[in-house]
Amino acid sequence: NSEDVRCKCICPPYKDHSGHIYNKNVSQKDCDCLHVVEPMPVPGPDVEAYCLRCECKYEERSSVTIKVNNVILLA
Repeated sequence: NSEDVRCKCICPPYKDHSGHIYNKNVSQKDCDCLHVVEPMPVPGPDVEAYCLRCECKYEERSSVTIKVNNVILLA
């Protein structure tokens, strides 16, 4: 399920740009700043320095398991 996977990048403040959290449904191999951060908040020469500060993590979840647990808890 495409909703059950995402890449989350947490980018701290950089120069005059505030920090931001980016989420995008991409494959695990594409889970990096260049594929997830859109639009890129910095101009071309600063992209590498900006991306090195970002922490990107691939996350998976099972929405079926979450729904079953909610039904059990509400019953």
